[in-house]
This record gives sequence, structure tokens and C-alpha cells, in this order.
Amino acid sequence: MNVGDRVRLLTGTEEGIITRVLDSELVEVAIDNDFTIPVLLRELVPVAAEEGQAFRRPAPEPTRPATGSKKNKPLGGQAKPPRPGVPAPTPAKAQSAGPSAAMPPRPAAPPTLPPAAKGLYLALVHQAPELLALHLVNNTESEVVYTYGEERQGKYRALAADKLKAKAASAPLAHLHLKDFEQWPAVVFQLLSFKLNSDAAYDLLTKRQSFKASTFYTSRRPAPVIGKEAYLFQLDERPAPALNPERLAQAEASLEAAAAGPAPALDAKQANVLQQALGGDKPAPVPAAIAPAPPKPAAAIVAPPHEFDLHIEALRTEGAEGLSNTAMLRLQLDAFEDALSRALATNMHEIIFIHGAGNGTLRKEIHRQLSRNKDIKFFEEAQKEKFGYGATLVRLK
Repeated sequence: MNVGDRVRLLTGTEEGIITRVLDSELVEVAIDNDFTIPVLLRELVPVAAEEGQAFRRPAPEPTRPATGSKKNKPLGGQAKPPRPGVPAPTPAKAQSAGPSAAMPPRPAAPPTLPPAAKGLYLALVHQAPELLALHLVNNTESEVVYTYGEERQGKYRALAADKLKAKAASAPLAHLHLKDFEQWPAVVFQLLSFKLNSDAAYDLLTKRQSFKASTFYTSRRPAPVIGKEAYLFQLDERPAPALNPERLAQAEASLEAAAAGPAPALDAKQANVLQQALGGDKPAPVPAAIAPAPPKPAAAIVAPPHEFDLHIEALRTEGAEGLSNTAMLRLQLDAFEDALSRALATNMHEIIFIHGAGNGTLRKEIHRQLSRNKDIKFFEEAQKEKFGYGATLVRLK
């Protein structure tokens, strides 16, 4: 059994969805959108999707949060059994309309969703209140070959590859738990559209999508193709340009020219001789040699502030938008090295680097570089009552 499977408890009639694996023998189950409980695997049995149709039971609606409480709502959505000696209540329509009216009513048709724009989408659909299934949605007229992977701490891992038909959605590519939102990886898609008998080819589109609370919870809207509410992110805001045969030929010629290497440059005399041999024109006058411009004086070195903030928001106005964890760490280390070199060049006695606590990666790298620098007297944690463990005081020689 895997995350997302619907299961039933062997010791009762409750049903739910596996939301996470706790260990090799224990899983967490969301009981019909009301609450989650840990259950041993040996106490669960999977529920087939055809079972609800065979027994005329309405399908579960994981995307609709429960409004009742655990006390006044029976587990699993089952009706409460009648007490001994008390006849079961019969609906008024069933009493007056005959036996056929006793059949359970058909579920109401879902509301008509507004037409969605064409494109490729990443859709996160609720399978339980705290569990989301990740799908790739192809709302175009072309088929798509795709790869899916995840990036954690700057390391990429490929997880799936397949072909998706037009106007179709993939099977769940991953399951993400809302409790772990801060630890969600960035997802990476590579998308190549194609259409049989088409007269154009398309460039490969690569999209990296990270998740932030400020934009994630405002992205919920009806998803195309799936027909459900989802957290929706369009992957092809800039569709891959079509490449006709002429452009493909030009691209191939450019690659061949680059492989052959640049042509040797001609000096002025050689150019004049070549022009005379080809066109018979008089040689153009050779321009006089231009004296090189004097070098510009070096800009004065500016001392860094006494408290130098290495948070990414202080280094970039747009913050970490569009940066991987590796690129963000490289930017912070470059700023640290530049500030340290300017502090040494301007004879500063000390400087405080505010790096934050976080997972400790930036702090460890800064301490490693400081320990190897012979121009450093010593370094230590800076004013714990002010910065906590998120800053380092550096004394310079």
C-alpha cells in the first residue's frame, strides 16, 4: 500500500486515505476528511474503486472539507444503525412514490467550470484535507513528452518520464503533505510538445517550480481537464517557439560554423588587397593607428558596514525568486568574501556577518573559510542576546 491509496480498517467500517508512511509497519490515515490517525499496516485492507459502483455508494469527495464534527458525524460516511425496537425512518418520497423511490438519489452533477486557457499546468489536487496529489495537465491540442524530477538542497533527482496525450492529465507523480509545506522540494519539468503530421517542431521547455505560502494558497481555482478545484500553476507562460525547416537549417549551419572555429581576422592592409583583387576598386586609405585610451583610475575601496547582512533578501531586491539553493548559497558566499576583503583592505578592526540560523550550511562554510584565513585573529558567536546563533563576530589583524 502506498500514499494516496484508499483503505478500510479491519477492526471497523471506517475508511480513509493513506496520507504518509510513518515507518515500515505504521502509516497515517485520514478518516474521510475528518481527522488523521496512525494505523498498523496489518490492520488495513485496500478498497477497490469499483466497490463503490457495485454497492451503489457515492464516491468519496476528498476535495470538499468536512463541515461536521467527529461527534455528530458517523465514521466513513455510513448511516447510523437504528436502535432496537425503533423502526428506521423512511423518506417521505419513498413512502408515497413506491418502491423505486427508495433507491439512493444520484449525486448532483458538478457545476459547469469556466473554460480554461490552453497550456500545460501543474495541478495539486486534494486527496485528503492534508494530502495533495501532483499531476501534469495537458490542456493543448498537441501531445507532450515530459520528464519529472525534484530538487532538494541543490541536488536534482529524476523520478518519472512519460508521454501525455492532448487534453489529458497524468497519474499522480508525487504526493505532498501540507504539514511538510516548508520542506517541499522544487519540482522540475522538461516538456517537449509534438503533433503528428505537423509542419513545425518545438523547442524543449524546462520549468522549475518552487512553492511559497504567499502565492500558493491564492492559486486555487478550477483545473482544466481534471474538472476539480486545484492549486494550479501554468508551466508554459512562454510557449516553446515553433521551428520551421528554414530555422532548423539556419541553426544547423550556425552550429557547424561554431565547430569550425572563428575565421582569422584580416588587418587593414590585407583587407585592402583583398578588396582590390575582388572588385578592382582603389584601396581604401589605411586609418592611422589610434592611441590607446589611458587607463581609468581604480575606484576607491569602500569599507563594508560593521554589521553585514547576508540574508538573500538583503542582497537581492527580488529575494530568492528564480534561484536554486546552490545558486543562493553561492551568491551569499560571494558577498561574504567581498565584504571580508574590503574590511581587510580598509583596516577595519572587526566586522559582524549576519547569516541567520537556518540549516547551518552558510554558517559552517563561513566558519570554514575564516579558520583558514591568516589575517583573522579569531571569530566567535556575536551577541547571542541580539542575534541568537545567527551572526558571527570576526576580529581582524
